[in-house]
Amino acid sequence: MTPFQAQVYELLSEIPEGTVTTYGDIAKAMHTNAVRAIGTAVGKNPNAPEVPCHRVVPRSGKIGNYSGEGGVIRKIALLQGEGVLVVNGKIVDFEQIRFLFKSS
Repeated sequence: MTPFQAQVYELLSEIPEGTVTTYGDIAKAMHTNAVRAIGTAVGKNPNAPEVPCHRVVPRSGKIGNYSGEGGVIRKIALLQGEGVLVVNGKIVDFEQIRFLFKSS
């Protein structure tokens, strides 16, 4: 694991249950523009779902991808199990449940 990935996973661990954040929000917290690299790191998360990469979505509020076992269907199930409402592949009340890091 690279130091960059470790920092991404540390931030993922801060996202509270029942909330979501975006790849861009993570980039902002890390003071970088490397949003794609963050996406790659999130996709390679070796400790999912304990390190909650399923709580990261595109800024559109759509579900996006999930490289963990079960794919997008599992991501939706994990989020709904935490009380996040998903309808037609999109987070309901996205801005209200969006988690912003204190360092951003």
